[in-house]
Amino acid sequence: MNELSHVDDSGSVRMVDVGGKPLSRRRAVARATVRMAPETARRLHELPKGDALATAQLAGIMAAKRTSDLIPLCHPLPLSLVEVELEVGESAVEITASAETVAQTGVEMEALVAAAIAALTVYDMAKAVDKEMVISEVTLVEKTKETL
Repeated sequence: MNELSHVDDSGSVRMVDVGGKPLSRRRAVARATVRMAPETARRLHELPKGDALATAQLAGIMAAKRTSDLIPLCHPLPLSLVEVELEVGESAVEITASAETVAQTGVEMEALVAAAIAALTVYDMAKAVDKEMVISEVTLVEKTKETL
């Protein structure tokens, strides 16, 4: 296993120095799931535009843009694109978040933060009607880097 990138030889935490790395086009995709009662999913699915899902989508996009404020050792990145999609299933909301940048470090944390915050927002919007919801499977599903 590789050494932890954010820990120096003495065991202290540090920000990774990416100053010598070349710029690359980078993309990451993350997913999260909010499991819920079928009735809750039905109610979310039937809401008009401007509803809980639109709120969660916007929250995920906004969160991706603030990742370096939330995760202490993340570099602030110039995001060129953040997309958050929510799909209501029979008993869950599946969230897919993607982030893109041209930078010296990847955007996986931004995609993961977007997915997680969108999931938390769905939870917040529906908690009054479903006390048994579970947020699960917040995971990175794709990470690409294209040399410029």
